[in-house]
Amino acid sequence: MPTLSASPVPAVWPSVPPAIPRTMSAVVLERFGSPDVLTLDTLPTPEPGPGEVLVRVAAVCVGRFLDVSLRAGRHPVKPELPHVLGVEHAGTVVAVGADVRGVDVGQHVAVWPVLGCGDCAACAEGDKEACPRLHIAGVHGRGAYAEYTAVPAAAVWAIPDDLDPATAAGVALAGPVAMNQLRQAGMRAGDWVLVVGAASALGATTAELARHLGARVIGTSRAGWKRERLLALGLEAALDPTSDSFVDDVRALTGGAGVAVAVDDLGEPEIFGHATDVLAPRGAVVSSGAFLGGTVPLNLARLYTLNQRILGVRTGNDASARALWAEVGRGFRPVVDRAFPLEAAAVAHRFLEADDNMGRIVLTTAAADTG
Repeated sequence: MPTLSASPVPAVWPSVPPAIPRTMSAVVLERFGSPDVLTLDTLPTPEPGPGEVLVRVAAVCVGRFLDVSLRAGRHPVKPELPHVLGVEHAGTVVAVGADVRGVDVGQHVAVWPVLGCGDCAACAEGDKEACPRLHIAGVHGRGAYAEYTAVPAAAVWAIPDDLDPATAAGVALAGPVAMNQLRQAGMRAGDWVLVVGAASALGATTAELARHLGARVIGTSRAGWKRERLLALGLEAALDPTSDSFVDDVRALTGGAGVAVAVDDLGEPEIFGHATDVLAPRGAVVSSGAFLGGTVPLNLARLYTLNQRILGVRTGNDASARALWAEVGRGFRPVVDRAFPLEAAAVAHRFLEADDNMGRIVLTTAAADTG
């Protein structure tokens, strides 16, 4: 792939074409490996089936676990190759299939194609994140590193008129996950919340959402420049989680009480231990990832003595998505670092692997650049 530069300018919404083209450009994964395995190709444009809509993609997020890890072959799911990555995206509805109600051609939407089976107990109780047959487009099936996607109408969300597509894509999946994290932890306005890795894509979204909901947020990052950016966002503090003074610093900030909620999606043993060390009585630790480990220390005596909880939150659900989009309507916005053109997907992957991002990374299509 060519070395194309990134742009901080968000994409514009693509228009409805006079006729749907028979083919489209897409970034294709032919084999697992380095970012160089991502190649631009021409594929048939999908057609929306019953209950589906066709979306002309404007922006699609690049995720560390659902994109980068899958491309490298480290993800537990190994899709059939060739494969098209890309889960959370935003665009314009350009066609609707049979039996679609409530979604119109020309509508701007965010797409969150995480679907439960609809038959299991978890789905029946509204907890599709626990569905044993959870299906994620871009992981289990073709994704959105492409000009068009055909997705279930149930996976699209109407968005405020003033939202640009890069921002809409940036919140499409990470937003419901962050809302689910905070809701399951029982966070309330005024609580102290610790977000480990708060400069990451999900971490920045969780930190900003907690702050938007009235929490007092402490973010962590090992990089000094990222801690400065976190402070600029309005967090109460930004600390190095590996510092010898970390526990004392958090205790001082919270008046000795500790944090009501600690969100740690990294799973690095030392850092996880520090997070539990500063957890308040009746507090909760939430995990939605384990990029740096997975087996961590746990003081069970302290856990039960202080009535603390540890929660795993795999993804969001429809209730957390509805709550999230309500907050977007009230002004919540995710942190979007920068945009790369679709054909520079490999460059975007290298940028994310180098840990140079502060918030979300998105790819934009030529259709979105021209309207």
